[in-house]
Order: sequence, then structure tokens, then C-alpha cells
Amino acid sequence: MNKKIEIGKYYQHFKGSIMKVTGIALNSETLEEMVLYEHNNKLWARPISSFLDTEDVSNRADNVTKQKYRFILIDNNKINEKEKK
Repeated sequence: MNKKIEIGKYYQHFKGSIMKVTGIALNSETLEEMVLYEHNNKLWARPISSFLDTEDVSNRADNVTKQKYRFILIDNNKINEKEKK
């Protein structure tokens, strides 16, 4: 698994959503690093530790993608315009 967050790249959540990573931020209270990403025309933040979680989610009933990890980097060339929003 890639341990580096790639800004400007697309990632797929194990439930099927595709999002674009837009940056890394610091939580102003805890200084924890957060991944910023766009999904459904909204900006979201998630702790890097959660984004890079290596827990095997392949056996979860809600894992529609059958991927092993919570988020995986996907090839930007395989994303259609609808998914980029």
C-alpha cells in the first residue's frame, strides 16, 4: 500500500465513492495532519491516519469494491467526468 498521499490524484473508498485529494491541513486544536478531499462538490477532511488505515476491509458487507483498504489510489485516466464531481 502506498503510504504517501498524492495531492491532485483520485482515490476510491471501499464503498465505491471516488474523491480527489486537494491538500493536507493541520487541525488547529491538535495539530493532527488531515487529508482534504473533494466529494460531491463539498470539501471534506479526514485524519491521515484514517485515510492510510491498513485495516483489511475486504470482508465487510458494505465493501462494494472488494478492495482491501479503506482508500486506494486509482488511475486518473480511468475516471470519467461524472465521477470527478
